[in-house]
Amino acid sequence: MLAFSERPRVAVFAPTPLLTVTVEEGSDRPDIHIHAGGQGIWVARMAATLGAEVFLAPLGGETGDVLRALIASEQLTLRASSALSSNGIYIHDRRSGRRVELATSLARPLGRHELDELYGITLTTGLGADAVLLTGPYPHDAVDARPYSRLTQDLRDNGKLVIADLTGPALRAVLHAGIDLLKLSHEEMIAEGFASGDTLGDLVAGMRCLHECGAASVVVSRGAAPTLALTSGPEPGRLVEVLGPRFQELDHLGVGDSMFAALGVAPAGGLTLHDALRVGTAAGALNVTRHGLGSGSRTEIEHLAGLVAVRPCVHVAEHPPDE
Repeated sequence: MLAFSERPRVAVFAPTPLLTVTVEEGSDRPDIHIHAGGQGIWVARMAATLGAEVFLAPLGGETGDVLRALIASEQLTLRASSALSSNGIYIHDRRSGRRVELATSLARPLGRHELDELYGITLTTGLGADAVLLTGPYPHDAVDARPYSRLTQDLRDNGKLVIADLTGPALRAVLHAGIDLLKLSHEEMIAEGFASGDTLGDLVAGMRCLHECGAASVVVSRGAAPTLALTSGPEPGRLVEVLGPRFQELDHLGVGDSMFAALGVAPAGGLTLHDALRVGTAAGALNVTRHGLGSGSRTEIEHLAGLVAVRPCVHVAEHPPDE
């Protein structure tokens, strides 16, 4: 069983937390669930499950007040900046067995003073952490991308491990600054123009492009197919595939966020990148069996990690033909 230090310090940059309302089928009446959500929250929830200390921000308005109370009820450590407008909210109906969006209200873009406060809190918190996990804004224009570049540069210049799961302008910003590890799905790679298709050759070419653009290591999840990783370290540029257990899917949402959280917590807890890939794959695999996003049990994840194999990817050449 893989295990790491009891309390790794992880700071999660969560610029757009959401209030989520989900309607489920109950035995005699609708079963309504209200949670804190959004990519940053889901990542932080899994990080806390794995034993990390995490931080979140910003909050504002009525939805922000509710989020503050919901976060306090979980095992999350909160450092919140202030926002003038309310946080976003969505209402989903899952009584049919699939998600149906009933209503969504997104947060307004953060202003200059709000961004300055958020940046300061994240920077000072990150400097006291073992790793900083950067999650993206939703929608993309809710947070200016430029602070992502400055934050990444400032943290790495001070010896901090910075990893990201981003798309859009924020992705370009951290690549420009240089990032320790970048996690994407294969769909995101195609949508962002780094891969021309979903074949193994297309994806590996895109991963090499991301590496050349500034990502020291690149991890690409592919749904039910093995995860790919282009790793740095003793053997820079080594290409591996990660094979884990497969389960019947209850809800695919949150799988990538669970994997990303584990990829940050495991190195912060002293594990190698290959062992981090094992823990991350186990966390993602377990998440599909649950309704809660970014949820799971640390003990179960650590046990499942022992069933995950990391092996050289021999289906494509290790180096392009012209090297």
